[in-house]
Amino acid sequence: MAKLIAMPTSPNFVKSNFTLIRTVGTTISPFTGKTKTQEFDGVYWTAEISLPPMRRSDAVNWQSFLLELNGTVNHFKFTDPDALTNNGTYSTSFLEAENRTLDTSETLTFSGSTLTAATAIFSNTKEGDFIVVTGAVNEENNGTHKVTSKTSTSVVVTDTAFTSESSTASCKVRSNVKGATGLVLRASTNSATGSVVQGDYLQIQSTSNTSGTPSQLVMVTQTATLTSAGSGAKDYYAVRIEPKLRSDLTAGNYAVFTNPKGTFRLISNEVSWSADRISNYGISFSCIEVI
Repeated sequence: MAKLIAMPTSPNFVKSNFTLIRTVGTTISPFTGKTKTQEFDGVYWTAEISLPPMRRSDAVNWQSFLLELNGTVNHFKFTDPDALTNNGTYSTSFLEAENRTLDTSETLTFSGSTLTAATAIFSNTKEGDFIVVTGAVNEENNGTHKVTSKTSTSVVVTDTAFTSESSTASCKVRSNVKGATGLVLRASTNSATGSVVQGDYLQIQSTSNTSGTPSQLVMVTQTATLTSAGSGAKDYYAVRIEPKLRSDLTAGNYAVFTNPKGTFRLISNEVSWSADRISNYGISFSCIEVI
């Protein structure tokens, strides 16, 4: 079983390349030139890291860290080195997942930008929330949609013109599920305030604590919609993210805002360093997010 190894905190990196890799299949017709793409679940971060020249007394900390990783076996917490602090002003360390829309078998009608349900499944949905639809006959009606207005039985979405479809049974309309590109969250305390803005990172936890192993690192791609819950209640947040969620979030699971990280491992089983004749050490390594 992989161990979580603590990474040294100094000296800091002098150069980094942080990359998101997607697994997308592409075919081009030799007859028409038209392109078809197929997106797969494999989406992950990679990084190339260079440390500054250092004396042996400092280098031994990094050498020991790299050796204890045991090649690609063990893991460590890591994030974009150039974005260690978020720009948003959210005032506490984490937000909580809240599944405000959760219906696993519903008859739906799609028309224009309106989605209508046979029953009152949107009673707890907030304007600005993200819902994930599956089970529609027309594939383009499935996926993540942002709610702009609602009643208890219908929602209007802002980012989709639905393909007309009537009374399709056994559809699912949910929040915070695998494949979602939007999170439905709530502040962690009644007094928590502030923004979550474009470019911030969030550490997705499959637990209700901040100390466990991160399950995913995501970036906020649009400033979050904040809905006040009123005095003495936890405010509501709806957050557009990339990449999409790898697994379902249970209500109460954490999205860590302060010092967010993902779980990474080395790309290679080889570890090396260089040294010049006055014992200045050079250390660099490449890593990949653990799925």
